[in-house]
Amino acid sequence: MNHPTVVSQAEWLAARKELLAREKEFTRWRDELSAERRKLPMVKVEKEYIFDGPTGPTTLADLFDGRRQLIIYHFMFDPDWDEGCKGCSFFADNFVGSLVHLSARNTSFAVISRAPLSKIEEFKKRMGWSFPWLSSFANGFNYDFQVTLDPERTDYEYNYTNAGALLDAGKIWFPKGEMPGLSVFFIETGNIYHSYSSYQRGTDLFLNTYNFLDLTPLGRQEEDQKMFDWLRHHDRYPAQ
Repeated sequence: MNHPTVVSQAEWLAARKELLAREKEFTRWRDELSAERRKLPMVKVEKEYIFDGPTGPTTLADLFDGRRQLIIYHFMFDPDWDEGCKGCSFFADNFVGSLVHLSARNTSFAVISRAPLSKIEEFKKRMGWSFPWLSSFANGFNYDFQVTLDPERTDYEYNYTNAGALLDAGKIWFPKGEMPGLSVFFIETGNIYHSYSSYQRGTDLFLNTYNFLDLTPLGRQEEDQKMFDWLRHHDRYPAQ
């Protein structure tokens, strides 16, 4: 990217105030969008999903842990891989410090992957994470919520669109296999409802590293490379 123009303090202040007006407009628009998101209708989850967890078989209802809301991050970890996706690991590094506050707002959080629990536990220990992380290897949870793609299936969709069409348009990262996403659930009188899911760039908002970089003159520094190409697992960066 080009180096920003150097100007006088007065010129900078005028430009900053102009941008501030747009930032305030964006904040108001984002608040309105969040309000619309909360008004989305919900759909009842009819299937009973059993996950493999550290304490044994765990249902979707169990993951609420007595709270009314549940956020699940769909972490890309294929059963054949020996470690989790570096992009999803980046996501986890960004959310791990904020999870302690969710319970105060009647909300639980869990991570789900298709990898077997033994691989999940080994990788989780290596990365130093402590959030709940379970395996969906034995059920269809990932397929039902469009985060494992199989071109042979009739429900070959991602982000509410046919994945083949997205692939042809260059708007999907991978043609098959594991994909990132985040889903939200609500429980009431024993019934579980799916209220929201977001995929791929839709999860950008939760990446505070990017939010910080977006404030800087150089930004994300990804203009000439694919998103996440620069990323490493946090224990794989060279010493600085």
